[in-house]
Amino acid sequence: MDLRGRTHLDPAGPYKRDPPAPHALTERCTSTADLIVLCHFGVPRVDRGSWSLRIEGLVHHPTTLTFDELLRYPRTEITAVHQCSGSPFDPAVPTRRVGTATWAGARLADVLADCRPMPQARYIWSYGADGGTFAGAAVDSYCKDLPLSRVDADVLLCYEVNGEDLPAEHGFPVRLLIPGFYGTNSVKWLTTITLADRRAPGPFTAQWYQDPPAAGSEDPHPVWSLAPESLIVAPAAGQSLHRDAEVAIWGWAWADGGVSQVDVGIGGSWHAAEVEGCRGWQWQRFSTAWTPSQPGTVEVAARATSSLGQVQPTSGHRNAVHSVMVDVRDEEPWT
Repeated sequence: MDLRGRTHLDPAGPYKRDPPAPHALTERCTSTADLIVLCHFGVPRVDRGSWSLRIEGLVHHPTTLTFDELLRYPRTEITAVHQCSGSPFDPAVPTRRVGTATWAGARLADVLADCRPMPQARYIWSYGADGGTFAGAAVDSYCKDLPLSRVDADVLLCYEVNGEDLPAEHGFPVRLLIPGFYGTNSVKWLTTITLADRRAPGPFTAQWYQDPPAAGSEDPHPVWSLAPESLIVAPAAGQSLHRDAEVAIWGWAWADGGVSQVDVGIGGSWHAAEVEGCRGWQWQRFSTAWTPSQPGTVEVAARATSSLGQVQPTSGHRNAVHSVMVDVRDEEPWT
């Protein structure tokens, strides 16, 4: 079914809604209204009653599912970080457009089990109902891919967020949800899944959202897994602090597979913070206490290390260290 060809876009054209600044991300679960929204072509308005999902390619039993048929699969609920990877034209610039939400839907693994993937299938290509021209590239549908081996890691055919139907801008009626991957891979307004033996062609897989080859490799690296990252919620940038008064420094850290350590830097001196254990696909809270001893402007930074030993870089990458400048004063901060 070519759903895109008869789907109204409202708004039409690129559409973005940024989440709150880091100091406002005080809740473990982010409200739906505060989650990052980025739509390359606009927001399709899809009728749930006429929606269907086609699963084809290297499967023994191609199938087409209606929404009611999808609901027959067991409902799975997960809480996971949802993060924008940044601009495909400036991928090394951090944006920290991030939140955490509770998502629900059918496990893609359960659906694919009924389709029986062929042995040579290695990748999943997913297509959305959105399409058009973006940065000079014309496509019939937004298309991304992921390794078939990733499917067992809680990948969802998602139809709810935070206990409600997906809003239109988040992919109503059904989107892909890949916990541990950047949000660009979780295709919204999902219409087709194709199993293949190679990566998907197209600008959103072969041209953009590709990092330079790693040392010793000639192949670019897909922007898939969440790199280790952290942000400081408190103190806020520019906040006035009182000398000799204890300050709670805290924030959130995350990575695909979890974070094992967070270090906090104060004026260039680093020490380990307390960090809660891995909570599935959620972000992890870190905290430490600091008592400023001298007045002046001080830089406070946070640096995460993933469970695989990857360390958040200081600069030059989308997951570069987040820091804030605070003002330590002799007088009370409210005077």
